[in-house]
Amino acid sequence: MSTEHFPKRAMILAAGLGKRMRPVTATTPKPLVEVAGRALIDYGLERLEAAGVEEAVVNVHYLADLVEVHLTRRPSPKIVISDERAALLDTGGGIAKALPHLGEQPFFLLNADTFWIEGARPNLIRLAEAWDPDRMDGLLMLAPTVTSVGYDGSGDFDLATDGHIIRRQERLVAPFAYAGAAILAPRMFENAPDGAFSLNTLFDRAISDGRMYGVRMDGLWLHVGTPRAIKDAEAAIAESAA
Repeated sequence: MSTEHFPKRAMILAAGLGKRMRPVTATTPKPLVEVAGRALIDYGLERLEAAGVEEAVVNVHYLADLVEVHLTRRPSPKIVISDERAALLDTGGGIAKALPHLGEQPFFLLNADTFWIEGARPNLIRLAEAWDPDRMDGLLMLAPTVTSVGYDGSGDFDLATDGHIIRRQERLVAPFAYAGAAILAPRMFENAPDGAFSLNTLFDRAISDGRMYGVRMDGLWLHVGTPRAIKDAEAAIAESAA
């Protein structure tokens, strides 16, 4: 399988405080929390490498030194640190700060703690194959809420038959949650706010412009948001292996 035309760069959001994961994150940054004996961020990096990514930009803030030391042990993909020690910039601001490292081409985006059991075909490959720069500014991996492990929210999006995503309305329930993996075009960040801001600001603008799409993931999304969810994820991994 050729990955020649797939994104060669990626951004991993690893700067968050991991408050819901306390007390585990009192001394361990959430990207380094282990599930089945491996740090969460390593699962994502290995999937990026398998999809042909050559360079990954990782932003750091909370317990940043620990994250940096851990990343020096990885031979590939090449890691570039985007330092947010001075000020946490939220998801949108963090990517905006890192754009000079990401270049002018579309890039993969991963939350450092996003985690899933693959289905028949790797999900990052499926995202890259579905990407259409003429129609899209963003393409999100979406997980069905009813089958996800560790997720108890109301969902984020509906998915139209043509692939457009529709934001969940207040007090309603949506069938899909954003699973923390995407492909984004740098043009999405044109005229973005300064400083710290949520990526949802730009998602909503792209939805309004008709340029935001989604792909239903193949496999099982493991939402590792609390200490209890670690055990649930490990049980799902063991069951899948069996």
